[in-house]
Amino acid sequence: MSKARLIGIVGISAASTLSYFVPDMEGMILRGYKDPVGIVTACAGHTATAQLGKPYTRAECQILLEQDLAIHAEGVMKCIKVPVTAGQKAAFVSFAYNVGVGAFCKSTMLRRVNAGEGIAACSELSRWTTAKGKVYIGLVKRRAAERVICESDL
Repeated sequence: MSKARLIGIVGISAASTLSYFVPDMEGMILRGYKDPVGIVTACAGHTATAQLGKPYTRAECQILLEQDLAIHAEGVMKCIKVPVTAGQKAAFVSFAYNVGVGAFCKSTMLRRVNAGEGIAACSELSRWTTAKGKVYIGLVKRRAAERVICESDL
């Protein structure tokens, strides 16, 4: 159900990209754990109901991922007021999945995309490589990959 919802929000191309890209970037850990900045997380970056130490099955993780992606996609698309490409949708939803819809909706990235500055909006991804003031190589790699996706069909 959530996969169909995600496709309805961002289209099949962006949904397909997200379904593979996000778990690859987040990793798949079948238990509740604390991420590098101390947020209780499970599966492929699920935080909303994650419980520290709780075991999760792959099937549970897949359901949580699909639900989370749909929720984040819905929030992202409500903030975007102009037509965007599938690559932009996938990159912006992945970004929001990582930092939160609120951060995306308050960002220069969003202001630029809504101003029709697609390339400049995608370039903003490269600025988001820190968490709690520290640069993380995983975020550097993720943002570089998101930028490639974002710019892929501009």
